[in-house]
Amino acid sequence: RSTPEFSSAASDVYKRQGNAIAVAKNQPDLLKEVNKTVDKVIAKKLVLTKFLPQAAKSMKKSTAKKDPFKYAPYFIKVIELTLVITIFSVLIGVILGTILALMRLSSHLALKIPAICYIELIRGTPQMVQILFVYFGIGAIIQNMSALLAGIIAIGLNSGAYVAEDIRSGINSLPVGQAEAARSLGLSKAATYRYVVIPQAIKNIWPALGNEFITLLKDSSLVSIIGVAETMYQTQLVQTSTYQGVFPLVVAMAIYFIMTFTLTRILSYMERRMNYHD
Repeated sequence: RSTPEFSSAASDVYKRQGNAIAVAKNQPDLLKEVNKTVDKVIAKKLVLTKFLPQAAKSMKKSTAKKDPFKYAPYFIKVIELTLVITIFSVLIGVILGTILALMRLSSHLALKIPAICYIELIRGTPQMVQILFVYFGIGAIIQNMSALLAGIIAIGLNSGAYVAEDIRSGINSLPVGQAEAARSLGLSKAATYRYVVIPQAIKNIWPALGNEFITLLKDSSLVSIIGVAETMYQTQLVQTSTYQGVFPLVVAMAIYFIMTFTLTRILSYMERRMNYHD
């Protein structure tokens, strides 16, 4: 339903040209400008119909499918950004996960309870929500924090909870005699964990850690929701520019597959090197 002024103007245009303009209610400024334009059209006796074929032709030309291959440099460029997000998230996840694992294994409740609460909270909430919370929540405290930094922090904090459980399971899988033998040789508790327990635990849980690293690489696509121009973000831009929905996704899938396959080969090589020393 429109205002009376709009109704009369639209009716007049409809009688003359067979066209009308829809305006939402309670938009007096917009309605005023629309009526001004309508009056100019009527005063100059413009024939709107002669412009319609030209507009349709221009619109069809602009919406024609474009060659997606010319956007290849954009995809190549964002691979670097995706790897940067993954590498720094892995570093944060491994460091934080090791600290949380040791805290959870501690006999002091002041250390154990916060670690348990953090791990359960992170594992019990969606990662996308965590990314948005870091970007908008912590971003409100730390002014001018970039979306890239927020994405790295959010993914790293999420990874830390899962790495902590992997490391804890690796430590618990070791025979108790390993730590006891190290302590009997005069090593301190910290030295025992550093030189005896942690290295063996990492070796035991290396496949699980490898899966976590691969997951991090794929989860980097989630930071596109806060505007980080990584692979999926660029894919959406190419889809918009070329009006092709499937082909850019195929390219993105190929890029992720190549990266994950390469990372898998590297992790497998390192695992074989660890087993060689046995």
